[in-house]
Amino acid sequence: MRPCTPAVRAAALVALLVIGMLSLPCESAAAPQAPRSSPRVRVELVSRERAIEPGGSIWVGLRQRIAPGWHTYWVNPGDSGEPTSIAWTLPEGFQAGDIRWPQPGRIPVGPAMSYGYTEEVILPVLLRAPPGLAPGTRVTLRADASWLVCEKICIPEEARVELALPVVAGAPPADPRGAEMIARARRSVPTDSPWPASVSVAAEAITLHVKAPDLVVARIGEIWFYPRHWGLIDHAAPQGVTVDGDGIRLSVARGALTPDPGTPVEGVLVIEERLDEGAARQAFVVRAVPEPRREDTQTPVLAAVSLPRALALALAGGLLLNLMPCVLPVLSMKVLALMRHAGDRASVVRWHGIAYTIGVLASFALVAGILMGLRAGGMRIGWGFQLQSPVFVALLAYVLFVLALSLSGVLLIGGRTVGLGHRLAERPGYVGSFFTGALATVAATPCTAPFMGVAMGFALTQSPATSLLVFEVLALGLALPYLIVTFVPSWGRRLPRPGPWMERVKQFLAFPLYASVAWLVWVVSHQAGSQGVAAVLTGLVLIAFAVWLHQSSRNLPARWRRAGGAAAVTVVLASIVLGAMIGGVSLPSPGRAPAPAGLTWEPFSATRLAELRAQGAPVFVNFTAAWCITCLVNERVALRSPTVVEAFARQGVVALKADWTNRDAQIADVLGSFGRSGVPLYLLYPATRSGQARAPEPVILPQILSENVVIDAINN
Repeated sequence: MRPCTPAVRAAALVALLVIGMLSLPCESAAAPQAPRSSPRVRVELVSRERAIEPGGSIWVGLRQRIAPGWHTYWVNPGDSGEPTSIAWTLPEGFQAGDIRWPQPGRIPVGPAMSYGYTEEVILPVLLRAPPGLAPGTRVTLRADASWLVCEKICIPEEARVELALPVVAGAPPADPRGAEMIARARRSVPTDSPWPASVSVAAEAITLHVKAPDLVVARIGEIWFYPRHWGLIDHAAPQGVTVDGDGIRLSVARGALTPDPGTPVEGVLVIEERLDEGAARQAFVVRAVPEPRREDTQTPVLAAVSLPRALALALAGGLLLNLMPCVLPVLSMKVLALMRHAGDRASVVRWHGIAYTIGVLASFALVAGILMGLRAGGMRIGWGFQLQSPVFVALLAYVLFVLALSLSGVLLIGGRTVGLGHRLAERPGYVGSFFTGALATVAATPCTAPFMGVAMGFALTQSPATSLLVFEVLALGLALPYLIVTFVPSWGRRLPRPGPWMERVKQFLAFPLYASVAWLVWVVSHQAGSQGVAAVLTGLVLIAFAVWLHQSSRNLPARWRRAGGAAAVTVVLASIVLGAMIGGVSLPSPGRAPAPAGLTWEPFSATRLAELRAQGAPVFVNFTAAWCITCLVNERVALRSPTVVEAFARQGVVALKADWTNRDAQIADVLGSFGRSGVPLYLLYPATRSGQARAPEPVILPQILSENVVIDAINN
């Protein structure tokens, strides 16, 4: 026999391969798919079954094998990241369900926290086939997968994956490799919780209550809640957990988003249970229904306020506002006006009182309207919001500086300006009285008098008309003492007659205004740093130079007088532009008012407060601002006292300082949850004693503090 030539041997080999392929049954296994390769993540489609039947359903999964040190993300990626997505391209009639996300792991990245997967994850999806498939044919399932994979850097990746399956008439056989993977993935998918759950949302924290009385407390290890939606909680914050006979109570700091009050909170609760053979982790899908909001349960004072009571509180607060330190500098101008009009007719004096009152009412209406409009637009601000702008503070310092120069006799404000008021009302100075009332309103905004907080908190929860009414009654309370004095003729007989002595008194009364200017510059230092202070001081120098130009050119010929006036106006405009530029100055870190001496203050955050409350520690929170004179007086009078410091140390009270000098939405939310729209606010959270089911509610201290008030609250 002749030996086979190479060509004959090749032909025989091809024939054997063809015969082998033809002998395969029509219901052959799924065509294997080589994993898509990248240096970081290798992906492939795996199937639980080797085939598919018409009208049936199969489980497939996107398998990700992740390089060491890298991770992909869960449906809620946490503080950063992007979840994996699958865009299916399926034959006609096929339907794909959602990804059944396995329980994630926590991945800390610096101060942030992400939720995701490392090493390997399989994302199972249920596919349904149409009933019209023909047995003996094959279908190809295709999908475009995209994901973000991160280590120290993050890289978006994508790949097209596909899986070919034969169509069979009966129940399809299992794929040994894929079935084991899909089963493992489905075991890690959270199951529906067997226990009812509720959630309460407060300004600083979210509390989840799972009613699980059948839990064995001694066996419970770590518990962690993964919210399904981003922004609900502070992901990196510690989660305070209490497990008792009533179930699980978990408290965590609020996130960036405000949840809808009527929408349930969804997420995954992972419970670690200590068993004889080791620890076991179980994940449950919880859907917590909202409990009454904290604003409804923790502000009984505000809830009990009716409109008549709010109006009474507003009137009393306005009256007491005259005694607040922020209004005292303007009182010097009112005292001077009273002395100036001591010899005038009674009708003239009354009209000055009316003009001053109208100025206060109009200015309060303007401030209230702006405040309500900005809040309706989504800004979380409150009383004194304009002083959170360094530009406004700088311009207010300029105005008070000019008025102080006028009282000192350096600048004469009169002449044509006063004549304008004379021509309008045929009585001199009414415009001046009106703007004195406006200035008193502006000066009053850094202070919150007793009774004001509840009244304003009530106002900002009502309709615009009701809110405006409350603010106007507050304004009437501020203007009422001066208005009453101007309508009582006998007051004039108690004052000395006008004379040269009044000039000395006027000059002396300029110094409270100079002191206010110094205080406002100090406020700017906390808002815009040393650069802001330099800008304001330069602006004050320019104003002084403009005043000198104006005064020096008053007695010169007309041409030089006009040139001097134009130069003075130009310099004043330059100072205003310089003050407006402060708004672009930013600090490396938010400006903070210095903490009162003696106490050790920690910066306030909802995370820190939730952590301390979870530990059961007593906490004192001081809501303050550098521009709030009432706050500064309380700190100096009460919170710097050695006896108060000793009481804090004796009871182990942790002091947190919530500085609202600059805008802070988190602080504004907490103030709003207690029915307040401004500072000061003082909260004392009592210690949680053993056996208590929940932490006690905070005690609200008065807005005017004393040593005894603080010490009594701590001891009780």
